[in-house]
Amino acid sequence: MNNPGYRTYIETRTPEIVANIIICLIHQTNYLLDRQIRQLEQAFLNEGGLRERMTRARLAARNKQERQK
Repeated sequence: MNNPGYRTYIETRTPEIVANIIICLIHQTNYLLDRQIRQLEQAFLNEGGLRERMTRARLAARNKQERQK
């Protein structure tokens, strides 16, 4: 299926309408990026940073190997 996205709206509207469509898309994108940043901040606070998570994963794998011996 070919998804034209917003192309049909932009190609068939006046420049003023196209400008408003683009502004709306910018606002939607900004909103979604803000939500993603908040979720990443919360995940960092709850789970720690990459290095902390990697250390926990490695220690868990090491403990699992030790229990299997």
